[in-house]
Amino acid sequence: MLVAPSLLAADFLHLDSEMQMLGQSSDWIHLDIMDGTFVPNISFGFSVIDALAPVAKKPMDAHLMVVHPERWFERLAAKGVEYCSFHLEAAGRSTGRCLQAIKDLGMKAGLAINPDVPVQKLFPYIGKADYFLIMSVFAGFGGQKFIYESLDRVAALKAELESRGNKALIEVDGGVGMSNAAALREAGTDVVVAGSSVFKAENPSEMISALRGA
Repeated sequence: MLVAPSLLAADFLHLDSEMQMLGQSSDWIHLDIMDGTFVPNISFGFSVIDALAPVAKKPMDAHLMVVHPERWFERLAAKGVEYCSFHLEAAGRSTGRCLQAIKDLGMKAGLAINPDVPVQKLFPYIGKADYFLIMSVFAGFGGQKFIYESLDRVAALKAELESRGNKALIEVDGGVGMSNAAALREAGTDVVVAGSSVFKAENPSEMISALRGA
């Protein structure tokens, strides 16, 4: 599995050293972008991304937990973001257009859902999205406990992708650690987002390697 540590859990007083570590150890760098409206929390915006982009040595993976996600696609692409996901719940009927807009800007397009959205809601977008983000906690806060029903959701999506011969990746975000990494891989997960389990580990680089090989 690929490992995309969530910068939301990093030490913001030492982002330079955290970015150096991620450049050496991670596969992607996950950026949780919140607006305080779609989710009740606020994380960081373009002032932080502007500082990160020149030193990012691994692909940046932006997860938009915002209303009107389409407003931010161009700016993210201009900063070199390679993967950009938004929520089906936020885009609604504009979902297909949003996915295409992301692709037209040269980024990989991802579609995310919260745990209370049936995974089957993603199926109409197979062939349109490059990857799907299954939230295994509710979007908006770090440090939540993993929802184990997420494994069944991943397996159902993986089965549907395989039945259609589609190679879209499945990314899982929320409460990921060594206690569930192997089960996530077995269910069909391709990319795990890990926040607290990485940045609060005694040795974050070793934790990333352990998750990758779980």
